[in-house]
Amino acid sequence: MSEEILVNVTPRETRVAVVENGMLQELHIERGWRRGVVGNIYKGRVQRIMPGMQAAFIDIGLERAAFLHAGDIVKPVIGEAAAEEAPLPAQPTRPITELLRDGQDIIVQVVKDPIGSKGARLTTQLSIPSRYLVLLPRTRVVGVSARIEDEAERARLKHIVTSLSPSGAQHGYIVRTNAEGQPDEAIAEDVAYLGRVWALIEERSQTTKLGERVYEDLSLPMRAVRDLLRRDVEKVKVDSRETCDRLKAFAAQYMPGLNEKIEPYVGARPIFDLYGVEDEIQRALEKQVPLKSGGYLVIDQTEAMTTVDVNTGSFLGQRNLEETVYRTNLEAAQSVARQLRLRNLGGIIIIDFIDMTDAEHKRQVLRQLEKALARDHAKTTVYDFSPLGLVEMTRKRTTDSLQRQLSEPCHECGGRGSLKTPETVTYEIFRDVVRQVRQFDAQRLLVIASPKVVARITDEESAAVAELEEFLGKSIRFQADEQYSQEQFDVVLL
Repeated sequence: MSEEILVNVTPRETRVAVVENGMLQELHIERGWRRGVVGNIYKGRVQRIMPGMQAAFIDIGLERAAFLHAGDIVKPVIGEAAAEEAPLPAQPTRPITELLRDGQDIIVQVVKDPIGSKGARLTTQLSIPSRYLVLLPRTRVVGVSARIEDEAERARLKHIVTSLSPSGAQHGYIVRTNAEGQPDEAIAEDVAYLGRVWALIEERSQTTKLGERVYEDLSLPMRAVRDLLRRDVEKVKVDSRETCDRLKAFAAQYMPGLNEKIEPYVGARPIFDLYGVEDEIQRALEKQVPLKSGGYLVIDQTEAMTTVDVNTGSFLGQRNLEETVYRTNLEAAQSVARQLRLRNLGGIIIIDFIDMTDAEHKRQVLRQLEKALARDHAKTTVYDFSPLGLVEMTRKRTTDSLQRQLSEPCHECGGRGSLKTPETVTYEIFRDVVRQVRQFDAQRLLVIASPKVVARITDEESAAVAELEEFLGKSIRFQADEQYSQEQFDVVLL
């Protein structure tokens, strides 16, 4: 499988695209005025404790107070690395009132960006990622990513990290998936790097003012190289010479041998245009996703969950209905996995595959979905078909979806996704005219509305207007205004 990473840098926005076999799989966006805060460490103060929710609001200097649950104070949470690393043993959660007090200063790390109206999610179990390791201060755990399956390799890596840990150190490590097959020297470099970073964090924790950042995670291009650049990646192409030089220097220091994969892009056409990424981004904002067979997906993102509906569309098949449905669902399973990754959809996801009667077909579709999700960097959990034929799954969410990063609710419909019909608005106008006449004294009325609504009133409802004028004993005039949306109107008394 051919994989490339494309980095597009402009003064106010940086975008990183992961392209596999010519198809866009992931898109990461960072804007100068709105950088994500996941991974950042802050010096905060307890603003309000809520015993009923076993949580507290912490002031860390952001627009909204951040949220800290009692379980995130005593239970290790490893931030971004949690998506791919083995979980640590859970500990019993004590009452929040025993753990915190109002006005207390506290060092916390952001594990989830503010999303919608919700503040950032915090933890006190700090974690500092590097290329191959995650440092877990004040714990003595040495764990290995569950994705490294070879037992001999797991034992080797655990032994290396344990032997490299400074004597008397009060912190542990998680060995990341990228560490598989790496020599002792590479792991030793990461241990030394993390030691320097942690020493700096401890120093800054003492001098930093309340609500200020103690530690900031790397910029998007650096994170992309750290987390996404592997030996099976063909190239990292960067359309900024300055950024490319910084990435090469970073990779040379922390990923010897891989820095040669990073190269500047000097083509005349914009890098995202050349690879068709811009078109893919536009398609990723659409609700409907076509399938090659002629079927299609309909993706709806709501506050509580995301639903995916699979339809056969124009695909008629060649044998029988069950076979047609099975083939469509197999293709849909692959497409769903890609769309979740591309659109960065997280939380609860419900997939409504087309109904199948064959149990083996259901098993194969589920297996295809799990296989397609295996390359996803975010942690996913897939459950079996429900009695209603739905597949429920979860995908770890740390940042807003692509749609919420690039779009805002429609000003015309207020985010409903639909508009009242001209007929509905017409009858609303008639009711408001009657209401205004009964409340105020006026001889004539002027109704201002959108051209579409006014056209319908003057054409199809002209008889109803005449009846209304006769009933009220008033003259009613209609005026079309391009500035008015389909649902907007004003009744003016003259």
